[in-house]
Amino acid sequence: MTTDKIRTITLTDRAPVKVSEALWPRIAYASRHDGEVVCQANHEWHLTVRQHADGRAIVYGSEVAGMGGVHQGYEEARAGEILDAAADIAAAVRRVGERARCSDAMINEVIADLPAVELV
Repeated sequence: MTTDKIRTITLTDRAPVKVSEALWPRIAYASRHDGEVVCQANHEWHLTVRQHADGRAIVYGSEVAGMGGVHQGYEEARAGEILDAAADIAAAVRRVGERARCSDAMINEVIADLPAVELV
């Protein structure tokens, strides 16, 4: 028997949401860390886009303390937005990524990882 994984996502200026990963699959993602290997990193960055079959999307990201430790007084950064089906996902990736202190290269990687738009 498999159980559906429920993920709690932090959003900007509103309460977190809980979503089923099966109903909200990940469609774009990037991560970084500042260590030689992840277990030595002082900081880790994650930027994710999930999309429901009805077209709604959730963009969320974070800069969090890595396992290598950070200086006293360090504050994590988390951000996220829920988008309607017609919203500009790439623009939301930029906003969320900047607020979560992700690098420009990482933001661009997630935008490039989005599903291609078909032109006719």
